[in-house]
Amino acid sequence: MEQELDDVVRQRIRGLRLAKGWTLDSLASRCEMSPSTLSRIETGGRRVALDQIVAIARALGTSVDQLVEPASDEDVVIRPQPHDSEGVTVWPLSGSDTPGGVSVAKMRIVPGAPVDPKNLGVHPGREWFTVLSGTVELWLGDRVILVPAGQAAEFATMIPHAIRARDGAVEILSIFDHDGERAHLGPVRQAWSTKRGHAAK
Repeated sequence: MEQELDDVVRQRIRGLRLAKGWTLDSLASRCEMSPSTLSRIETGGRRVALDQIVAIARALGTSVDQLVEPASDEDVVIRPQPHDSEGVTVWPLSGSDTPGGVSVAKMRIVPGAPVDPKNLGVHPGREWFTVLSGTVELWLGDRVILVPAGQAAEFATMIPHAIRARDGAVEILSIFDHDGERAHLGPVRQAWSTKRGHAAK
């Protein structure tokens, strides 16, 4: 297990260095160590000491915790449970602790009651979706925009808005920022957590 963690740390150091476009010499100078020492650390010829990890993490703009966090495949696969509410079925496709507060969800929307232009939703943030099937009727302020399958839309959610199905059910993939997640997926996550809590008893 310790050897596996060492290997992961080495891969992370090398991967982050290459992602920045740095040579061994470049990173070594930032860490105040010799390029040969850094090379042996990356290739497994030398154990990395704690003070070296601290210096390397600082130089790479990351934290020691992120460098040494054990690799695990737990919670990699998400098995979304559908949640139905007023003609919309939502499958949350990201965990509740996604970095940056971004949430992803698949949604199936069936035609419902007519939209009331005076009662459109508003909340802080931005929203993005792509249409997987069908045609979306996007109400945005005083405009109605048709978004067919294969196209996407992005808009500020302080503009009064609504998303409706046109001429049959539609499926979309949505990305919400923190405010959008709270407005659209808050009830879904609460119901999901409740179901998981009951299942665990």
